[in-house]
Amino acid sequence: MGTMEISAAITEYYDELYPVTDELKKFYANESDSYSSPVKFLRIGCGTGSFEHFLARNGADATGIEYFQSFLDSANRKRRTQLMALRFFNMIPLEISRYLGKGFYNIVSILNGRIILTKDKTLMAKLFYDCRNLLTEGGKFIIELPNFEKYAGKTEFELPSRESIRAKCFSKIIKKDEDTYICNQEIENSSGRMLPVLEETEINFLTKTKIEEIAQKAGFSKSEYYSDFLKNPLSKDSDTLIAVLQ
Repeated sequence: MGTMEISAAITEYYDELYPVTDELKKFYANESDSYSSPVKFLRIGCGTGSFEHFLARNGADATGIEYFQSFLDSANRKRRTQLMALRFFNMIPLEISRYLGKGFYNIVSILNGRIILTKDKTLMAKLFYDCRNLLTEGGKFIIELPNFEKYAGKTEFELPSRESIRAKCFSKIIKKDEDTYICNQEIENSSGRMLPVLEETEINFLTKTKIEEIAQKAGFSKSEYYSDFLKNPLSKDSDTLIAVLQ
């Protein structure tokens, strides 16, 4: 989540490949029910902003930051009224502590695996620290990413594909050396054309163990882990890792 390029090819299909599901809505309703209204949400790497629009329509205060202009344009086009507490900013994750309010947000999220694009270990530690400082007392940092522990020891593997009626998204991870992993991601559209999204993009092979270590150093004292938004328990064979840090 730095300044690498994501192909505009994914923008057209983003909402259908990364839908706002009933499970996602229920998960966030449960995680936010202890905060007073309006609950204040921040998502880093908000994509096309559909989830933020849903939250704001239901009375929340929602902020999304995104560095990819095509995503931001899509997020702002969805706006039907200026009355909602909803805003989107063109910002990279490393700028959040400079421009956003310390101790303001009840829930900060990084979903859809976007956190692995912060490849540098030092910058990842800063990201966790900054998110902790943006949270209110008792606030939560929620992360969704692939469960890389499932692929421990492998030098090449494919993540589960994402599919909609019009498109399929494929992600292949290759281990270059002990600390370097790269991702190639592409979309196959309904006509069979392959559209590159990420090419030779270095990622952070972020596991549950690493998350726990970074979170503790950043000042989080509690952590819960799930395999999906239904809150099924995380196992070694889970495709997805969802962390709730507090």
